[in-house]
Amino acid sequence: MRIITCNLNGIRSAASKGFFAWLEQQNADVVCVQELKAQEKDVIPTYQEVGVLSGTFHYAEKPGYSGVGIYARRQPDSVRIGWGWPDADREGRYLRADFGRLVVISLYLPSGSSSEERQHVKYRFMDKILPELKALRASRRHVVLCGDWNIAHTKKDIKNWRGNQKNSGFLPEERAWMTQIFDEVGLVDAFRRVNPDAEEYTWWSFRGQAWAKDVGWRIDYQVVTPGLAKLATRTAIYREERFSDHAPLSIDYDYAFDRPQPRKRATGSKSVRSRKAAVNRRPRS
Repeated sequence: MRIITCNLNGIRSAASKGFFAWLEQQNADVVCVQELKAQEKDVIPTYQEVGVLSGTFHYAEKPGYSGVGIYARRQPDSVRIGWGWPDADREGRYLRADFGRLVVISLYLPSGSSSEERQHVKYRFMDKILPELKALRASRRHVVLCGDWNIAHTKKDIKNWRGNQKNSGFLPEERAWMTQIFDEVGLVDAFRRVNPDAEEYTWWSFRGQAWAKDVGWRIDYQVVTPGLAKLATRTAIYREERFSDHAPLSIDYDYAFDRPQPRKRATGSKSVRSRKAAVNRRPRS
């Protein structure tokens, strides 16, 4: 099974730069995307069906902001749009699709770099979603949370770590929260499972020569349950083309996506129809 995640920084922009043409060649089973910056009316059929992949989306209420999506090789058994906290659900930040025993979530954490107010929003999001993460860990399902977490966890995940220790995305409180997810909740950074010492990045500022000089941050993750982490075999961050300020992260798992798997419904999960959501534009430091 191959899963890809990428923050598109606008689905229409990424499409114009060749993202979907590239994606059709990747033999992916599931693709999670973030920061659609589009409404339902903007997502034309070309964006809804990409080769054998079919998309489901959670749009933001405010046009031109946020939004997440999941493309898959087969139809999900159920879809959950939002996780129940209205402030985040209005901002289009959480989409879940169940495929038998496998649970896939496209997640987009807020950025706090634009203002102190938005940093407080980010902290509230982190507090509110923690019980959801604990429930997913306890669900006895294979779970993968793909997305832009807007946090570089360790010094290996950011090129200029010394100069960013007081900046949103590398604050001690944010990094400690990620450590809590891995060490206490028991979820696993699948990229680090395969590449414990790699210094590779998934986001580069459009400013200066960040891309050319590889002055980046690794803020896009596939965070998975331990059983699925053991099945991760290969990772790749694609940089030959630039579709966004983020690069696609692909991870292969020794798991048969097309084979039906025994499943139990997650406690409290429910299928809901699409609801739209609002978000502020996310500049970066």
